[in-house]
Amino acid sequence: MGALKLENLHYTYDDYKLWKGDWELMGGIAVAMSPAPMRKHQSVATAIITEINNQLDDCTRCEVLGEVDYKVSEDTVLRPDIVLVCDEENDSYLTKTPEIVVEIISKSTAKRDETYKYSIYEAEKVKYYILVYPDDLKAKVYKLDSKEYDKQGDFTKETYNFKDTLCNVKIDFEKVFRRFRK
Repeated sequence: MGALKLENLHYTYDDYKLWKGDWELMGGIAVAMSPAPMRKHQSVATAIITEINNQLDDCTRCEVLGEVDYKVSEDTVLRPDIVLVCDEENDSYLTKTPEIVVEIISKSTAKRDETYKYSIYEAEKVKYYILVYPDDLKAKVYKLDSKEYDKQGDFTKETYNFKDTLCNVKIDFEKVFRRFRK
C-alpha cells in the first residue's frame, strides 16, 4: 500500500483508489484484507456463483460477481465475496445496493463479517445477507424485514428461494457443500 499519513486517520475513496494491495474502507478507516482465501473458500464461492449464474439466462438485468468493490459512500468501500446486483451501470465498482451479499467466513474475517459488515449491509438495505461457514458446511441466511435482518435459518442441505430478488434466484446448499461431505 502507498504510504499512509498517520495524522490522517479518516480516509476517503480518493485515498483508497491509490493504495496498493487489498483493502477495504469502513467509515474512513483502512482495513487490510486477509491473505488469499484457502482452496475450500474459493471452491465454495465458485459453487455459489455458478449456482446463481446458471439461473440468470432469462434475467439480463442482473449479474453475479465475485470480489468486486462496493462503494457504499465516500468513506466506505467493501469487497464482498459474492454479490447479486441488478441494473448496475458503473464498470469500475458497484454503486447500487446488491440484492444479495455473500461473505464466506474464515477465522480472520469472522468478527468483521458477522458484526461490522452485517450492520453496514443492513443499513444499506441489502435484501439478503448470507454468511457461509465452509468448515461447518453451513450457511446462515438473513432477509431484510423492514429495517433489520431477520434470520431465515441455518442451511446445510436445503434450498433457499430468494423470492424478493428481481431474478427470483435460489441456492441449493446441498449442491454447494456436496463435494466437502465425507
